[in-house]
Amino acid sequence: MGIIETHIHLYSDEYKADRNALIQQAIDAGVEAFYMPNVDVHSIEPMFAVEKDFPQHCFAMMGLHPCYVKEDYKEQLAVIERQLASRTFVALGEVGIDLHWDKSFLAQQQDALNIQAEWALKYNLPIVIHSREANAESLEVLKPYMQRGLRGVFHCFSGSLAEVTLLKTYGWMIGIGGVITYKKAGLDTLIEEIGIGQVVLETDGPYLAPVPYRGKRNEPAYIDIIAQKIGDVLHMPKEAVVEQTTANSRLLFGNSFRNSK
Repeated sequence: MGIIETHIHLYSDEYKADRNALIQQAIDAGVEAFYMPNVDVHSIEPMFAVEKDFPQHCFAMMGLHPCYVKEDYKEQLAVIERQLASRTFVALGEVGIDLHWDKSFLAQQQDALNIQAEWALKYNLPIVIHSREANAESLEVLKPYMQRGLRGVFHCFSGSLAEVTLLKTYGWMIGIGGVITYKKAGLDTLIEEIGIGQVVLETDGPYLAPVPYRGKRNEPAYIDIIAQKIGDVLHMPKEAVVEQTTANSRLLFGNSFRNSK
């Protein structure tokens, strides 16, 4: 069973020089699928280009990232909605709330998240949540949708045991990436409470490279390092981590998109 990489920005300019080689290297190393989150209206076409080059392995999401929610967010959301209506996507994402860089657009981020959560239900798509220094705010918006059956994943999770418990109650997945290899992050302790049954693997490349590559460009093949670290923490063989996280990914995202394009 191959690895499913649930969150990587393969269309990023940081991969421009060697993108195809890096993707092929990861495929050869056992990655069977890459799920690509959209960020704004400008990333759509580059993302589609990667999908076209690797149609059996690279799959697009559609959404407006909270860091790109600015004065024009409703115009951007109109483009996002047209895309959602025009074809099939593996998920709606990445969306959410980010209060790390700028708190001045919180109201707009909350509105955008509400709108996109409604779309996820409308189109029967899992939602991929970006929540940075904003878990309370994100969950306040999302909980009513969870109660209506919204399913999804908290990407690059960093939160409390109480938040883990809430997400598990609603059957949500938790995305674990390179941060688990950072000594002071505390994620290695938290994952013991999460358990492997609701974890999916991600790199968030080109960002957040795992140790020993921290601070450098994160590459698709580094997903293997993350799987190994999770196995070390949970005292499981890496192969068992891959098998369970891939099953988790298939449960959340499904396989119907493979035959829908």
